[in-house]
Amino acid sequence: MIRRMSTERPSDLIKHPGQTSIPSLENISDFSLNITDCTQVVVPEEVFFTVAAAGILENLLILIAVIRNKNLHLPMYFFICSLAISDMLGSLYKTLENIFIILCKMGYLTRHGDFEKKLDDAMDSMFILSLLGSIFSLLAIAADRYITIFYALRYHNIMTLRRALVILAIIWAFCAGSSIAIALFSYEAATVIPFTILFPLMMFFILCLYVHMFLLARSHAKKIASLPSSTVHHRTNMKGAITLTIFLGVFLCCWAPFVLHILLARFCPHNPYCACYMSIFHVNGTLIMCNAIINPMIFAFRSPELRSTFKKMFYCSRSNCNW
Repeated sequence: MIRRMSTERPSDLIKHPGQTSIPSLENISDFSLNITDCTQVVVPEEVFFTVAAAGILENLLILIAVIRNKNLHLPMYFFICSLAISDMLGSLYKTLENIFIILCKMGYLTRHGDFEKKLDDAMDSMFILSLLGSIFSLLAIAADRYITIFYALRYHNIMTLRRALVILAIIWAFCAGSSIAIALFSYEAATVIPFTILFPLMMFFILCLYVHMFLLARSHAKKIASLPSSTVHHRTNMKGAITLTIFLGVFLCCWAPFVLHILLARFCPHNPYCACYMSIFHVNGTLIMCNAIINPMIFAFRSPELRSTFKKMFYCSRSNCNW
């Protein structure tokens, strides 16, 4: 999907039934060259593979750390694992897509075969699943932090481990169904427009939730200040909220340029300024994969428990100990 949108004629940005196309990374369409003087920025395949591999490995470490450390078997960390899986899917998608392109260039696959079309749709679905999974995982994390801060005394009754797992099951079932539907009917404007609108709407909702959270946090802190150990508990919760705000900021910086690309390709493909922005498409794709690298770094930097788990993992891998 995204490679197709970056190089084909604007009239071909939305694929038609029975159509499949995997254009070359190196060339921009003659149409785009005619309407803009901007030179297409091409990111080498080696960079894509390196960034994607790093994102997969880092998020895999997060999953292993949470699985191995029973102290991390909490709803918040399960939601974080959901975000890590979304990041892995995004990196895996880019890796498979590049392998697909290389096989086409080598002649092992054709550009217009039925098998290639199905494989292309599957990869499109994986990409959409990654985006939707990230958005709804961030929403679940935001809701979890909200309950932690403002319903601290009832948090363990409200957000049980079982409820967290049910929430994640619903999220991924919805995301999987939506990603398949969007990939299969991506040639329909009625499908593309809601998909692109969903991103800013969900981000606006999460931002409103965080603004509301921080505006009420100060007054709420005064109400629980008289309770034993409440101050330390509240500081811990606020630190978690700040960490997840950082996640949200990084997510917006990494994904917003690509979503803007989709909107421009849909609504103003003939505009020279839009075409000029779309010439940096490969940079926007690289930013998506950078998000998968940055998030685990934030986890490790902001969570002492995760840092401790990582140290134990690396130490035990060298000394063959059990913990």
